[in-house]
Amino acid sequence: MIEDTIVAIATASGVGAISIVRLSGKNALNIALKISQKATLTPRVATLSKIYDYDSILIDEALLIYFQNPNSFTGEDIVEFQCHGGIAVTNLVLDTAIKYGARIATPGEFSKRAYLNNKIDLSQANAISKLIEAKSEDAVKLLAKQLKGELKDFVENIRQDLLFMLAYVEVSIDYAEDDLPDNIYEQIEFKLSNIITELTNILNISKRREGLIDGFKVAIVGKPNVGKSSLLNKLLNFNRAIVSDIAGTTRDTIEESIKVGTHIIKIVDTAGIREATNDTIEQIGIKKSKEAIEEADIIIALFDNNKEFEDEDKVILELINEYKKETIFILNKVDLENNFDKSQLPKIDLELIVAKSTNNISIDLLIDKLTTILDKNSSVSDGITLVSKMQIKAVEKTLEETKEAKNILNINQFEFFAYHINQALETISQITRPYENDQMLDVMFGEFCLGK
Repeated sequence: MIEDTIVAIATASGVGAISIVRLSGKNALNIALKISQKATLTPRVATLSKIYDYDSILIDEALLIYFQNPNSFTGEDIVEFQCHGGIAVTNLVLDTAIKYGARIATPGEFSKRAYLNNKIDLSQANAISKLIEAKSEDAVKLLAKQLKGELKDFVENIRQDLLFMLAYVEVSIDYAEDDLPDNIYEQIEFKLSNIITELTNILNISKRREGLIDGFKVAIVGKPNVGKSSLLNKLLNFNRAIVSDIAGTTRDTIEESIKVGTHIIKIVDTAGIREATNDTIEQIGIKKSKEAIEEADIIIALFDNNKEFEDEDKVILELINEYKKETIFILNKVDLENNFDKSQLPKIDLELIVAKSTNNISIDLLIDKLTTILDKNSSVSDGITLVSKMQIKAVEKTLEETKEAKNILNINQFEFFAYHINQALETISQITRPYENDQMLDVMFGEFCLGK
């Protein structure tokens, strides 16, 4: 219940210099005063205080900070106890707060209260959750922009335009058309075109930057025994994959994460792709390799300098052409006799000796190429980015409904037009805060002064 005062440990479990216990709710201040045995706490002032358990036995000496409602994260009274780090100390503070009437917060309840008290919207709550899990500098910068409210402002602008259209069309259904501005339909069509352009742009940007949060996926592909596992081990700088001269050693995809520049990437070593094999396990591995190519943001395609261009190489090229992914073409084993027809490849980015290389110059060149591609696709300086599948689906559905509305407007089917605009409003609002019909009525009666 929202009337409850909740308490939780706000820092990660373990030993550290500082550990924070947070109270939120109408009794947060009273409970904190009992624990600290103080008469009062000054809002937003760090107060050094002894803290005691329920039996008035000294627990620790800590900093207390009181955030008075509504000027707090949740919009309620909040008190933070900044204790010495450690499981025992924080658990004692937690238990004492519970004995004084608080209850353990459920997962995400502080953010939920912030949302219910209009301190944040759903896009900001989503950004908070993702920010906690962020593994790269790019993800932090991107999520900070959303936490600041850039996506909220974008959605609000779309909502206002959709409300404008809906309000005018509802009036045109119920009132004579000569009561409306002469160019109203031109205005609506113009706004619809702008919305379609903006939604299309944000979807394209977001899909290019999809790997910023969870890591870009890089698939190493090639026919069996071309050196994929050796390359993975070189990039990781340890022997993660088994390497042998036997074709088909890698039966499953192997996935590891490394940092490249400011980016986190997931490198996937795939099973060698070949068409003819009677081994059921190997067939499953090849199928998963094709799935990895489909999901990858970047492909590293390896070809064997010592072997002739074969049907298996042709299959690799066909897959690359089918999925149209950014690809780095590598000719491996260049220390051996050249039997490979280089003209069969669209380009050769690097020539390597993966297995026998005694220095990292070639690997460094590969990392430089990866960094260049990632930097190009992940700049966070321009444009707003959707950071969850839910947000992407909401925008895709809104775009679909808006296009339908634009088509219907041209044939003057106002009831159907209003239906699709309503659907667009409800869908785009899933990103921030649910749409209520009263908002449209406010626009209608506020702008048109109906009933005067």
